[in-house]
Order: sequence, then C-alpha cells, then structure tokens
Amino acid sequence: MPAVMNTIRHIIAVASGKGGVGKSTTAVNLALALQSLGSRVGLLDADIYGPSQQRMLGIAEGTKPEQKDGKWLLPVMAHGLKTMSMGFLASERTPMVWRGPMAGGALVQMLEQTLWGELDYLVIDMPPGTGDIQLTLSQKATVAGAVIVTTPQDIALLDARKGIEMFRKVDVPILGIVENMAVHVCGQCGHVEHIFGSEGGERVSRDYGVPLLASLPLALSIREQTDSGTPTVVAAPDSAEAQLYLSAARAIQAALSGTASAGDSQVPTIRITDD
Repeated sequence: MPAVMNTIRHIIAVASGKGGVGKSTTAVNLALALQSLGSRVGLLDADIYGPSQQRMLGIAEGTKPEQKDGKWLLPVMAHGLKTMSMGFLASERTPMVWRGPMAGGALVQMLEQTLWGELDYLVIDMPPGTGDIQLTLSQKATVAGAVIVTTPQDIALLDARKGIEMFRKVDVPILGIVENMAVHVCGQCGHVEHIFGSEGGERVSRDYGVPLLASLPLALSIREQTDSGTPTVVAAPDSAEAQLYLSAARAIQAALSGTASAGDSQVPTIRITDD
C-alpha cells in the first residue's frame, strides 16, 4: 500500500451495473453528505471513459491539478471536497480511446499519486459495469465497501445484481443500494407515477440481505442542481431529496464505524469462483 494511501480511513466505491441510472449524481451527493456530517472527504472520478464530476462540481473547464516535485498531483478543491478526475487531465472533447490496461493504469495513477492528505472517506465514482477498472481497484486498494446504484427498471435491476455479485467475488462488502428515479410526482397536479417500476430496489436489497440506503424520486431539481455545478446537498440542504442523501450517508457511517482503515489492511486477493 503506497504511503499516500495510508492517510485514508475508508474507501467507498459507488458503482452501477449499467450507465444512465444516476451513479455519478449519487456519488457526488453522498460525498457532500458525508462532508456535511463532519467528515473529511475526497472524491475520485474513476469513470475514465466518461468523467462527469468536474461539471457536476462546477469546476471550470480547463482546470488542471497542480503538481508537487514532478511526481504528485494535488487535489482540486470543490465545495470543500478534495477531488481528482480524468476530466482534469483531458479535454471534454477528447474521448479516452484506451484499452483496459491503459484505463486501469490511469486509475492507479490518480489513486496513488494524488496527495489526498488525511481523509475519513474517499468516495470513488466507478465506471458502469463489471470490468477492468473494478478489478484493478480491488487489487490496488482495500475498499471498505460498495454502494450499488440502480433504478426500479427490470433491466437495471438485473445489472445491479451482477454488480453485487462481482463485488462479493472480490470480497468487497456491499454497504447498500441507492434506488434512483423511484417515483415521479407531477409538478402540476401532484399525480404520483412509478415510471420505471416500483419497489425494485427493495426487492434486490431483500434478496441479498443488504440495506436500501435511499429511494430517490425522479426530480427535476436534482438534475438541474447537478448540471449547474451545485449538487442537491449543497444547493438545497433542507430539501427532502438532500435529507435522503444525508440519511444514506449516516447509514454508511454507521456501517463503517469500527472497521479497519484502508491503510491498515492487506491488499485483498481476487477470488473468482463459479458458485
């Protein structure tokens, strides 16, 4: 374990089996919620092929991290968070046309060569799916737990189950599930409609014996606030949506209290089985 990683108490992976379920929105709001509860928090945008945290945090395009001694990267500060992202190292218009090992190498560089300093939590916004980046993270860092993001839609739930199974095979505990777009409330008439299905996150959580951390509505405000660079937890801290993120953050804190620090454990051995 590199010395720079020994200053991080807990690493939390925020992941999804497929794209488009609100994983990055969940990651940034959970990081801000943990910070609002008094923790020191970093946010690593590990979605190498589609980094979005720079925009979600309102960081100007073209912002580059400062360097120290020609080797280390200094985190970019945003809303009090220490952040690092491939978005700082490449243009928004430059696609990462990389094979898996190259993407894995970029993750390792951002993880191990960023001077994070003392952190209670490092939240990692993972790329969707169950591929090289997820396995690289499991090899290079001791992940305290994973948060799986899904929608109630059947196909999203199928992929969420794959994500849970993948983390279990590499011995990463599942901290819980966050269900996005659970219900839509019409802003004109108040009609409630389950556009993507109902109680899907609850079913998966029950099947796997893991908590349902939050069930968030399909709300225009969440999208607008995140797109404007001020995520819900900081834009509207007293809103019902922000309170859901805060409740999820408290549950994560409770689950991780008393567990070993990231720098205190050995790197896990990947164990792939067919059962």
